[in-house]
Amino acid sequence: MPPYIDEHTGTRIAHARKVRRLTQRELADLSHVSYSTITKVEQGVLPASPSAIGSLARALSVPVTELTGQPYLEELRQDQLDGLIQPIREALNVYDLGRDPDVSPRPFHELEAHAEKLCALVRVTNIKQVAADLPGLICEATTAAHASPTDRSWQVLASTYRTAYDVTTKLGFLDLCTIALDRLEWAAQRASDPILGGMRQYLRALAYLRASEYRTGKRLIRQSMAVLEQAEAGRVRDVVTGQLHLGAAVLAGRDKDEGAAEGHLDEAQRIAARTGPAEKVHWLSFGPTNVGVHRVSVLAELDQYPEAVRIAQETAIPEGWPPSRLAHHYSEVARAQLWTGRTDAAFKNLQKARKLAPQQTRYHPTVRETYAGLESAKRRMPDTFSNYGAWLGM
Repeated sequence: MPPYIDEHTGTRIAHARKVRRLTQRELADLSHVSYSTITKVEQGVLPASPSAIGSLARALSVPVTELTGQPYLEELRQDQLDGLIQPIREALNVYDLGRDPDVSPRPFHELEAHAEKLCALVRVTNIKQVAADLPGLICEATTAAHASPTDRSWQVLASTYRTAYDVTTKLGFLDLCTIALDRLEWAAQRASDPILGGMRQYLRALAYLRASEYRTGKRLIRQSMAVLEQAEAGRVRDVVTGQLHLGAAVLAGRDKDEGAAEGHLDEAQRIAARTGPAEKVHWLSFGPTNVGVHRVSVLAELDQYPEAVRIAQETAIPEGWPPSRLAHHYSEVARAQLWTGRTDAAFKNLQKARKLAPQQTRYHPTVRETYAGLESAKRRMPDTFSNYGAWLGM
């Protein structure tokens, strides 16, 4: 690695290992990650895959975020995003205090429209605007729900909590996204809405995926399926169920259970054939395209990188597909291309992700690991490569 990069996932792994007085071979035995992989990751020669990071974090008894370095505070300060987090935290903390006498909420239809607008802005990755608007909306919706506790008012409040989860997750504040999910469950129960309850368990399962706690994530998916059975049959339930299968497929892939992953992907594909494109149903981006890009993700999680690249090339992305989801897809494809030696193509996909969703891409750990892996081929990379690293803060 070049001398200006003084910290990356490999150095954090090495530090945590030395604190616990473990040799690389001892860590390999504990984590079931090969000795060769650990040595190369610690040296910065090889990028750490999400599954390897998870296995090493469990063996070292540290959170995944301690190894990835999230949240990336220096970059957040540069983007003037760090100051937007505390107001969100404070807004989430007043959920049970009742009506605030100093807050005069707008009519429900205006709050509902504002909540929908923020959901849409997240999908076009305007995270900064959403983070700035969100605390005030949460406080308004909280007072409105306590003042007039109807299913509709609690649903609006639940939507704001869902957006808080989206924003804090994308910016790397995983502890705060867990609080947002707890608030979402609290509001969903008061709205008597099994769809919201099922979605909360799905989002919670994704949080456990990021923490590499796959067994708990799978349990949450099963619980979510059970909750959804209480919902009215129809397209909305089908969409959420299909998305649950996609989440379960990624969990199974990360856990190296190829059979289960394929089964969930096939079921999601059958449901998507029935629902068609349904990107705006609870803003889950579900549909045939999302099944295709999840198949790429699952293949990468299973370390089947050549197949992941091939499927990515065959997956047609319709015009206008949500930029947040597409940028994530390009990041996944870049990782697979790196592992197959296609460094130029990998960097081009990182550039595409940045162009589509700069705020999201800058704080995505997969992007940073892929960039770090490309460092070994830096002499063959274009001049813009160093500029990209400076932008990432690496």
